[in-house]
Amino acid sequence: MIQPKEIQDLASKQQKDIVAMRHHLHMHPELSFHEFKTAAFVGEKLREMGISFKDKVAGTGLVGLIEGKNPGKKTVALRADMDALPITEANDVPYRSLNPGVMHACGHDVHTSSLLGAANILLSLKDRFEGTVKLIFQPGEEKLPGGASMMIREGVLENPTPAGILGQHVMPLIPAGMVGFRSGIYMASTDELYLKIKGKGGHGAMPHLNIDPVLITSHLIVAMQQIVSRTANPTLPSVLSFGKVIANGATNVIPDEVYVEGTFRTLNEQWRGEAHQRMTDLAHQLVQSMGGQLEFEIRKGYPALVNDEVLTARAKSNAINYLGKENVLDLDIWMAAEDFAFYSQKTKACFYRLGTRNEARGITSSVHTPTFDIDESALTIGTGLMAWLAVCELQGEK
Repeated sequence: MIQPKEIQDLASKQQKDIVAMRHHLHMHPELSFHEFKTAAFVGEKLREMGISFKDKVAGTGLVGLIEGKNPGKKTVALRADMDALPITEANDVPYRSLNPGVMHACGHDVHTSSLLGAANILLSLKDRFEGTVKLIFQPGEEKLPGGASMMIREGVLENPTPAGILGQHVMPLIPAGMVGFRSGIYMASTDELYLKIKGKGGHGAMPHLNIDPVLITSHLIVAMQQIVSRTANPTLPSVLSFGKVIANGATNVIPDEVYVEGTFRTLNEQWRGEAHQRMTDLAHQLVQSMGGQLEFEIRKGYPALVNDEVLTARAKSNAINYLGKENVLDLDIWMAAEDFAFYSQKTKACFYRLGTRNEARGITSSVHTPTFDIDESALTIGTGLMAWLAVCELQGEK
């Protein structure tokens, strides 16, 4: 049987290579569904290792296979996302982004380099485990409809069909060297709201001659909050937030229309659908009652992410064997969203967190910020743990 110490040593030996891959990816970030150079880099590394793969899945995705003894016995999938965000990096580091306005501010460079490192470990051990490891390098996690949904449609969970899928994500709230798990419902669904409130503009000194869309919008935003505060079951987490309001008038000009964008998130699919209908009905009725007109679009995004309880409990136990009980945490519900949720709808899934924080070195910034970075010792943990969890699934380690 393969032991944790073996994989820990293999991960440590390639630390410099993993860091170098992460630096390359960080310096050359690409936006969702435009990961052409990133995909080429991943493909080059897989070819160098001698791992067979299929590219151009969902545009820029890649799927590789590492077959052990008796490859048809069982398959486990490991997933990493590859896209970056439209953020200008503020870090003063040698590996800062070279692409203006684009940055790996969510750690997908960490995920991709860790999976490449894990693949190298698993390849070296393939004669010692039974089954197959499927490597999924996914595009477009940050943008609807989500690269996961597109890869699933193109058959990423078929030929061979995995018994389960594991994914890890950086977490700057957790110190480097630690990881976190949660069974069951973990992350929220996410929907995008787009509203255009139309009125009749005119001079601000003569409101009686106008239909003020700014006033209507102010009432609408307050009223819609009551869908969460007074309609949702208070035991069920829900979030309704509006982050963009454009009323292009002036101090003395009432505009003809106001444009609003927001997000709705929850952890229950039945309530999600009910809330959509309530928001739509309330918005139209309120706007019309005040003399305005409304265009309202709800773009349905990622579903809630549900970690399979048996697979996650097993993964957590195996992580304790690898890192020690003191380095494995229980996570709370997280109201952010992840397109890994699409995999969790189709197969047993476990999405866990990789600690990247180092307060002593000032590495504390949140994801999706211009100063996000990681303690790169986390790369060794991320690489080795992914390989270990895959091996445990295939060799039945408890």
